[in-house]
Amino acid sequence: MTLAQQITERKKALGSRLCILAHHYQSDAVVRHADILGDSLELARRIDGLTAEHIVFCGVHFMAETAAILARPEQKVHIPDTGASCVMADMAPAPLVETVITALNREGARIIPLTYVNSSAAVKAVCGSNGGSVCTSANAATMLRWALGQGDGVIFLPDANLGRNTARTLGIKEDEIKRLDVRGAGSLIAPASPAKRLYLWPGLCAIHAKFHPEQITRLRAAHPEALVLVHPECSPDVVNAADGAGSTSYLIKAVAEARSGATIFVGTEWNLVNRLKDRHPDKDIRPLRTALCSNMAKITEENLARTLQGLDTASPVRVDENIAEPARLALERMLDACR
Repeated sequence: MTLAQQITERKKALGSRLCILAHHYQSDAVVRHADILGDSLELARRIDGLTAEHIVFCGVHFMAETAAILARPEQKVHIPDTGASCVMADMAPAPLVETVITALNREGARIIPLTYVNSSAAVKAVCGSNGGSVCTSANAATMLRWALGQGDGVIFLPDANLGRNTARTLGIKEDEIKRLDVRGAGSLIAPASPAKRLYLWPGLCAIHAKFHPEQITRLRAAHPEALVLVHPECSPDVVNAADGAGSTSYLIKAVAEARSGATIFVGTEWNLVNRLKDRHPDKDIRPLRTALCSNMAKITEENLARTLQGLDTASPVRVDENIAEPARLALERMLDACR
């Protein structure tokens, strides 16, 4: 029996007790078994309505943590490989985030933390405890606008590129933005300045950092009629050089709405670009550069099959309640603001 057949049989046996969620960056071998496919915002929104006893999350670990925080106590969240981490999320350890927030607020300022969903549960908890919230690339503008209305300024983490690109969308001026140097923790962080509205944590996505404006310049010379679409985790220079930038959902929609026969270069994770190519054979869809997330690739059809076979005895993803409670508050603020 093939792995696909094993998974199909196990899904049939478990019936409504099981729901498999998958992120768009998963391989086709995994995606074909998903009950729900989406980006971070869509998948977070769907947790509340699930009745399944077992939720298997095919993505990276922070996504499974988020699902575990939003799931009901009787539900169990599983991830096929607990080692599927996120380079960006690891760039913002929770104790350092807490130290930096404290330093910014030393002289009585109220700087609101807003963390990209690509962060640990512990960082989400720090944000929740300090009046802040969470955002995804799909709702970053909405949530940054929300956060700016809550205090004297915002610290956006961990992705500086998404923070700066979103700030430009909202018309925040460059002299109102400060990129933090967190290497010396609190000792290098001056108290917040009234002249600054936005503080950027110096993190990035290892995949989207592989895209550069020179690549766009070269391809435009060879394909002057091509459309270039990129993810806002790319640098501002790349976003400025592209024809459009937006979340995974935006990229999917923009490709679908492009004219038949169009040549489209997409700057994001390869699995999504390849899937779009297969979905739209009437268009010439190409990656701006082949960039594969090694952590997303840790979820395979093989370990998905193994996870499903051992669900009834497996240890689910758990988040201690002292972290889950404030992290849930941060996530609920996002979901409420984006209804």
